[in-house]
Amino acid sequence: MSGKKKKGGAAQKGEVQVSKSPAEFFAENQAIAGFDNMGKSLYTSIRELMENSLDACESINELPEISVSIEEFTQAEFNVLRGLHTGKGGTASPIDAELFQKKSSSRKSTGGDDAAGEDGKKSKKKASQEGYFRIKVRDNGCGMRHNDVPNLLGRVLSGSKYGVRQTRGKFGLGAKMALIWSKKSTGVPITVTTAHRTEGGNPDAKPPTKVSTCVLDIDIYKNCPRIIEHKQKNNTDGWVGTEMELLIAGNWTTYKSRIVQYLQQLAIITPYAKLEMTYTNASDTTNKKDVSIRYDRRSEQMPPPAREVKHHPSSVNNLLIQQLLERTKTKTLAKFLTTELSAVSASLAKRVIAELGSGFDDDMHPSDLTDKQITRLVQLLRSVQLFRPPDGSCLSPLGEYNLNLGIRKVLEPTMIATARDKPGAYEGHPFIVEAAVALGGKNDIAKEGITVVRFANRIPLLFEGGADVSTRVAQTKIRWANYKIDHKQDKIGVFVSIVSTKVPYKGTGKEYIGDDITEIQLSVKRALQSCCNQLKAHLLKRNALRDIKERKNRLVKYVPDVSRALFGLLDGMRQRKRLQEGGGNDDDSHNSDDASPAKKKHRLDKAAALNMIRRLDRKEITEESIRDDLRATIEAHHAISLEEDAADAKGGKKGGVGKGDENRVPVFLVPLYNFDDPTHDIIHPLFTFRPIKPVKIILQSKDGEWFPQRAGFLSIGTIDLDLVL
Repeated sequence: MSGKKKKGGAAQKGEVQVSKSPAEFFAENQAIAGFDNMGKSLYTSIRELMENSLDACESINELPEISVSIEEFTQAEFNVLRGLHTGKGGTASPIDAELFQKKSSSRKSTGGDDAAGEDGKKSKKKASQEGYFRIKVRDNGCGMRHNDVPNLLGRVLSGSKYGVRQTRGKFGLGAKMALIWSKKSTGVPITVTTAHRTEGGNPDAKPPTKVSTCVLDIDIYKNCPRIIEHKQKNNTDGWVGTEMELLIAGNWTTYKSRIVQYLQQLAIITPYAKLEMTYTNASDTTNKKDVSIRYDRRSEQMPPPAREVKHHPSSVNNLLIQQLLERTKTKTLAKFLTTELSAVSASLAKRVIAELGSGFDDDMHPSDLTDKQITRLVQLLRSVQLFRPPDGSCLSPLGEYNLNLGIRKVLEPTMIATARDKPGAYEGHPFIVEAAVALGGKNDIAKEGITVVRFANRIPLLFEGGADVSTRVAQTKIRWANYKIDHKQDKIGVFVSIVSTKVPYKGTGKEYIGDDITEIQLSVKRALQSCCNQLKAHLLKRNALRDIKERKNRLVKYVPDVSRALFGLLDGMRQRKRLQEGGGNDDDSHNSDDASPAKKKHRLDKAAALNMIRRLDRKEITEESIRDDLRATIEAHHAISLEEDAADAKGGKKGGVGKGDENRVPVFLVPLYNFDDPTHDIIHPLFTFRPIKPVKIILQSKDGEWFPQRAGFLSIGTIDLDLVL
């Protein structure tokens, strides 16, 4: 409790020991939660509410539909809205005008008007920064139970996302901090309207019968909700979801670009969501400052929900083991290890306990462990190498298919490649890296050079990108020239998404991931290299086609000059022949048998020469005909080059690019790791079928032949198998 004083030595020295509630601590240190200034507070409030809405929709497997409404007021409009009557900036003139005049400096100056103008300039700038915003965020998620609303939003550090699981948030801070900022900046409580349901994705499900409305404040000193109004009414519209409304101070001018950028990147990482945002200014009667952004749903395939798992032995510490020992219901140490931790089998638990030495026994009660024994247990668990690595199947990455669609929807690139690296682990926490590299595009992301877009647990990261592992790898670890990409001239968009049960953020703001974790750095590098290798194949083909086209254009460019020169050469031959015939000179002497071998090599065929001259006389060969023949030859050679290039690209299959190639749809195969159990394999000469789940094969014999017991079987080769999952 705030204000409690503890008497003792500290008090005798004039110091007072004070304890603070979590809400009071974060209210005083709001920068930790991303509320650094007016603009950042507006951005963070919108971000936290939108991410809560996404979580609410995904928890019941409902395709999200989220709308955000932002309405800006000046201080005077805010005072009228709140029913306040103030002097400066309000509806009435100030009683004591001197209170609002800046104190002049002791040195008198003749430029008083300039000073006043300068002061007026500064005050105007300050006033423009202090805006008030009514924010409404509406979703179609699961909603909240009527009795749970106050505690879900009015108690800091209370939430449902604790545990070893991939989540967007962790600390139960986001929406509560928006409530605290509303209380600090405007003193206005938040209004929550919600209709709760337990399942989604079922169009036949009945909507909830009641809609709850809660007007809520927070007592920061007691860290508990203060309910102003809490009521229910009949749900006559059949609405489902949550709408949160709050009134806060902020700065739209300085953080407008960040809010728009966040919405844009959120549309990339959640292509299965429909997102809308509208901004209006109450003082702008012309509506010129209004902003409306909408991203329609591009995919209906949602990532599977993340699963909560137990702690891996390599991630434990003394405090964690002590907490697990206090909460466990097991009766023996061996059972504790196999039940409370992952990747610990019964046989391995016995070997670990035997390695602990004297003082430890398989059947000893977990509560009997002393602090020294806990320390010894932690050291051993973190050093044993026989535990299976953390399983990445508990994570929920976006998937290459959705990532590809999201980037195409927002960026519209000319070329894109995606890749997912195999699951990795650091300090006992699994992670998965997905990456995409896009070339070209019509968005502000598409600019010359490398633009890195980062995501962590499907959250856009907008700040402190220079120190992030994705940026460092893209700029210093990838040799773009090796993949036929010019990192200075080409428009390169690099997208990296990292999901983990514990994202290793740097700093308190959770804005970037450091590059000091080797496992993550190498995984990002491998994923980007895989994307670049895919693009390289396409770029080589594109460059080859470009070279063929450029070669054709160069040849066509010189056709008039070449045709003119050739015709001039032939016409000169004809004129010399006529002169020889008129003068009676015969050039047989030049073609005598005594000519040297070099002259014989370049000897002209007289018959061919005479035929060419006759064609020139008959006008069968002209400069125009030579020009047309050259162009036809170039076109034929160009077609042959295209055919050869297409044959090389198809592994020797000729015929050029088919009509169906333009309509090809990429297929994204999701690799399965840690899937090495061959117990239920079905062996066939052409393949091996390994089911994800164990299968039961039911065969029935009749007249010496085997056939399925009932219909609905899978035919593999010449044997029909009935698969019962």
